[in-house]
Amino acid sequence: MNGASREALAAARERLDALTDSTSVDAAQLAGELAAVTALLDREVSLRRVLTDPAQAADAKAELAGRIFGGQVGGTTADLVAGMVRSRWSQSRDLVDALEGLADTADLTAAQKAGALDDVEDELFRFGRIVSSNTELRSALTDRAASVPAKSELLSSLLGGRANVATERLVTRLVTAPRGRSLEAGLESLSELAAERRDRLVATVTSAVPLSDRQKQRLGAALAKLYGRRMHLNIDVDPEVVGGIRVQVGDEVINGSIADRLEDAGRRMAS
Repeated sequence: MNGASREALAAARERLDALTDSTSVDAAQLAGELAAVTALLDREVSLRRVLTDPAQAADAKAELAGRIFGGQVGGTTADLVAGMVRSRWSQSRDLVDALEGLADTADLTAAQKAGALDDVEDELFRFGRIVSSNTELRSALTDRAASVPAKSELLSSLLGGRANVATERLVTRLVTAPRGRSLEAGLESLSELAAERRDRLVATVTSAVPLSDRQKQRLGAALAKLYGRRMHLNIDVDPEVVGGIRVQVGDEVINGSIADRLEDAGRRMAS
């Protein structure tokens, strides 16, 4: 997002944090209602254009949102949405993207309040690895011809009772309403958002063998010192990594594997 939309999103996130800090607000319910508003505005292009029209008075747009959503969602959600449409958005679609992000954040906040945020982070990562290694499953989850109930039923059979309820909700929304995102990109975005809840970065660590708890702690501490932020480690075991480890933080790769060192040496010799 650029310009006005970035400022509007930052303000909406502050309001969401203030709301979910209150013990009287059910963050999971808020997430579900925000997701419902997202789905409606994603379908109704003309409505979202009206609600983001800079030529319309802010109070008039908020009043319209209140009339439309007031009877469909709780007062807390309706007030949050009304505040968002009062803001200025660079593009009408930015409002929908922001609502989707807030819904995901609210679900992650619910998990955090329940002391389960670490579990959700790990489950999102593991599910991503399962999808990337199972072509048949990925095809089933991304098949445009498959119905929403069919995809939801499949995810329920995979995750129901095995993963945190927040993980199941997040993945189900991503699969049934991808809104142009690939499954892999969506899962990565959710993982990063989960880490952001604790002001941490996500490091994907690939090693030939499982790391011990002590090795994980030392690596996490070293990366935290390097980046100046707390670090969440997603550990992936790949026997093809001959030795050492490969660490990816965002777009940056810290390469310490023997296989890659040999490959680098081979390239230098060839040149």
